[in-house]
Amino acid sequence: MSTHSHAHHHHHSHHPAPHVPARTAWLGFAVALLAGLVFGWGLTLSGMASPLTVQAFLDVAGDWNPSLAFVMGGAVGVTVISFRMVLRRQAPVCGDLFHVPQNKVIDSRLLLGAALFGIGWGLAGYCPGPALTSLLAGNSETWVFVPAMLAGAWLQRRTDRR
Repeated sequence: MSTHSHAHHHHHSHHPAPHVPARTAWLGFAVALLAGLVFGWGLTLSGMASPLTVQAFLDVAGDWNPSLAFVMGGAVGVTVISFRMVLRRQAPVCGDLFHVPQNKVIDSRLLLGAALFGIGWGLAGYCPGPALTSLLAGNSETWVFVPAMLAGAWLQRRTDRR
């Protein structure tokens, strides 16, 4: 297994941002707003914003709740169908080019990151989306979890050797 892949990584650069026409910028904002609204609504409606639902899904040896598998299956199904249609376009509606990950290498970095994510997910019952939606749902532990999650992401970027 390789430890590095040079295929299409997104890093911050010091190049000036390209000029984006105002109409495209507003359309991008509207699409992001609509997508966020649908995502948050769906997470909350499906019960996926509840850490108890997530932990019950992860408890395959105990009182297993398979509902998260249906939510993931629905997401994968929509993605498989819509990506095929969307990627036929020459460019995205709100940009000049598609940003599709090219790195398909399974390396130690991916495995360690997946393990750390899984540990955090299993302990807290939150991943980033549900944690953010739960900020307004009265779950006070998310007011500790979200800043800690952001600090972990910041720490990884500060210690990244690439």
